[in-house]
Amino acid sequence: MPKEKLDVAFEQVLQNGDKAFVPYIMAGDGGLDQLNEQISFLEVCGATAVEVGIPFSDPVADGPTIQKAGIRALQQGVTLKKVLETLKLVKEERTIPIVVMTYFNPIYAIGIEVFAALCNHAGVDGLIIPDVPLEEEGIITEYLTKNDIAFVRLATLTSTADRVEEIINRTEGFLYAVTVTGTTGQRATFKDNLAEHLQLLQKKSTVPVLAGFGVSTPEQVKELSAHCDGVVVGSRIVDLLHEKNHDEIRKLIHAAKK
Repeated sequence: MPKEKLDVAFEQVLQNGDKAFVPYIMAGDGGLDQLNEQISFLEVCGATAVEVGIPFSDPVADGPTIQKAGIRALQQGVTLKKVLETLKLVKEERTIPIVVMTYFNPIYAIGIEVFAALCNHAGVDGLIIPDVPLEEEGIITEYLTKNDIAFVRLATLTSTADRVEEIINRTEGFLYAVTVTGTTGQRATFKDNLAEHLQLLQKKSTVPVLAGFGVSTPEQVKELSAHCDGVVVGSRIVDLLHEKNHDEIRKLIHAAKK
C-alpha cells in the first residue's frame, strides 16, 4: 500500500536514530528523461522520500529558484500527466516513497478522480497541494483515500492555534512545518521562536513533523531537525541538481544522520 510505504520509511529512519530528509526536485528541470535517475540518485544518497514538484505557470508558494526551475521545465513541455507517466515507468523497481507537490489547477484540468487514479498507477505515495485550504479539500480527499494516497498538510507560522490543531488532526504521512513566512528559498537565519514552535508541533502530532522552507546548509539541517523529525530541502537541492553538484547534495543528506 502506498500510504503505508511512506509510514514505514519514516519509521525505519527514526527508529535508527536518524532524522528524515526529504529533498524536493522540480520534475522535468533538465528534461523528464532525468527524473527517475535523479530520484534514484537521491535514494542512494540516503533520502527518506522524494518530493516531486510539478511545474506550474502561476505558483504561490515557490520562491525564485523553484520558479526558475519550473519555467525551465515548462519550456521543455513538461505537464502533470507526463510526470506521472514517467514515474510509472519504474514504479515496480522504485523503493523510495514519492510525494507529489502540485497546485490545484493542473489536477482540475485532468479531472480529480482521473488524477488520483493516475497517481496510484504511478506509485505516488503522498500529495501536497499548497493552494487547497482545509475548507475546500473535501473535493479531493475522497479520491485520495480511495487510492491510498497520503494527503500531507502544511502548518505555517501564522496559523492560529485552533487551525494548527485541525491541520495536525487531518494530515497524513507527515506534517509539513513551514519555517518562514513567505515563499520558498534559502535563508541565513530563522525566527528565534522557531525551535519552540517545532517542539510544540512535535508534541501534538501523531505523524512525523518535518521542517521546510529556507533550509539550505548542513548546519541548518542539524539545527532544525534537533527540534522535530527531519527536514524538507527544496531550493538548495534544485540549485545543486541544476549545477550537477552531487557532492554538496550528499553532504546535505548526510547531515540528517546521527
